[in-house]
Amino acid sequence: MYTPRVPLLHVGELAALTTAVCWATSSIAFTRAGRRIGSLSLNLLRLSLALVFAATLATIRHGHPVPLGATTEQWLWLSLSGLVGFVLGDLCLFRAFVTLGPRLSLLLMATAPPMTALLGWLALGERLAAIDLAGMALTLAGITWVLTSQPAEARPAPQVGQEPPDMSRRTGVLLGLGGALGQAGGLVLSKHGMGDYDAFAATQIRILAGIAGFAAIYTAVGWWPKFAVALRDRPALKLAAVGATLGPFLGVSFSLVAVQNTAAGVAASIMATTPILVIPLSAWLDREKIRWPDLAGAVLAIAGVALLFLD
Repeated sequence: MYTPRVPLLHVGELAALTTAVCWATSSIAFTRAGRRIGSLSLNLLRLSLALVFAATLATIRHGHPVPLGATTEQWLWLSLSGLVGFVLGDLCLFRAFVTLGPRLSLLLMATAPPMTALLGWLALGERLAAIDLAGMALTLAGITWVLTSQPAEARPAPQVGQEPPDMSRRTGVLLGLGGALGQAGGLVLSKHGMGDYDAFAATQIRILAGIAGFAAIYTAVGWWPKFAVALRDRPALKLAAVGATLGPFLGVSFSLVAVQNTAAGVAASIMATTPILVIPLSAWLDREKIRWPDLAGAVLAIAGVALLFLD
């Protein structure tokens, strides 16, 4: 059984729950921004804004804008984590949104916690207690209930030259699983490379690696002119700034605090409640009706999270 550093305070679990709240809120801002400027432009924009926020915080806290205290080994593992999580994982996930739609894509992302637990066991030797496994199962069951009970999404008819529907669906499933694996791998690599290093500085290293990765992709596909157009969209910039603050800056930083203080699989399970937390936010901001399956799934997921806090 994995023992948190501060079991009485549940620092890791609370940080994971804070992460889920941040990600739920940022997802709404990113959805609205992405509709205006596209997901590929949004990826680099959100990381660039998050880097500004991280550098500002580092200057206030340490007197310099860059993470100077990390060792070469920490830079290596955290940079690899940024490439796996921010670049590979997010590229797969956002492409899955286009191919499958958000409901099925998020359902596939619900496989991230068991993937994280498996990678944590293989790479870090983390062992979970029976109550942890039960809590993870209940949480994932609640999330799955909510996502599978939603009305079917309309998918556009394939155009000339596009993949047939069955092939496109298979591609989307692989992309969704790739997004889940990217998130799981990014968390485990972060935990392995971070050690006791400051989580906010570690996030800054990951962001730098993510920016470098997307810059290379932009150069390869000639995306810089489209990115320049995106920078002139002021409403999208405001939405991206909100999302960047709560997503890759605060949200990811708290996710690293979470994996520092509890098992990676437990942290990933609590963070996976993001779709549940989006329900009340959507009801408030978009006036969406809350259905009884949403409430039932939320209760089940909350019961699972409560079990994770009891260990």
